[in-house]
Amino acid sequence: MNVAYIAPVRDLGAIVGAARAGDRAAFAEIYRRFHRAVHGVVLARVTFGEAADLVQETFAIALERLPQLADVAAFPGWLLAIARNRSIDHVRARKPTNELVEIPVAASRSAEVAQVLAALRALPEAYQETMILRLVEGMTGPEIAEQTGLSPGSVRVNLHRGMALLRDHLGITTKEASDVG
Repeated sequence: MNVAYIAPVRDLGAIVGAARAGDRAAFAEIYRRFHRAVHGVVLARVTFGEAADLVQETFAIALERLPQLADVAAFPGWLLAIARNRSIDHVRARKPTNELVEIPVAASRSAEVAQVLAALRALPEAYQETMILRLVEGMTGPEIAEQTGLSPGSVRVNLHRGMALLRDHLGITTKEASDVG
């Protein structure tokens, strides 16, 4: 009988502590756990084509500043704050672009995708990131709560209210939404 070895799931504090001590494998684990959340936070502010570079920059900054992190329990919020700040700085410095050209989807769908992404970005800030993490990054409510530091209840409320606002913005009725899902 072959039994596959399953590596134990390490607690985030231990992983962050190891990464602070210079363990590159631990930092790789941090990247694996948080890259979707960072991408979602970045995508709330920049075009799809710009997001990947800013995700990499966010992790490079985090690696450089990790020894300065006072409380490892604050890591998720600290990392996402770096992503937000880096994105905001990038937006302030860039020239306007046409995002339709940058979205990697079939031409027939690019206008539709751009409309939805613009609608997500038009939501109140409290809902933007949560909705992008759910709809674009495919994260579950518990994953969003774990990686953003929001309570599971807050995530549920943000998703519920954000979805209602998104439907209104896109002109989707409740019946149309239930026909799609």
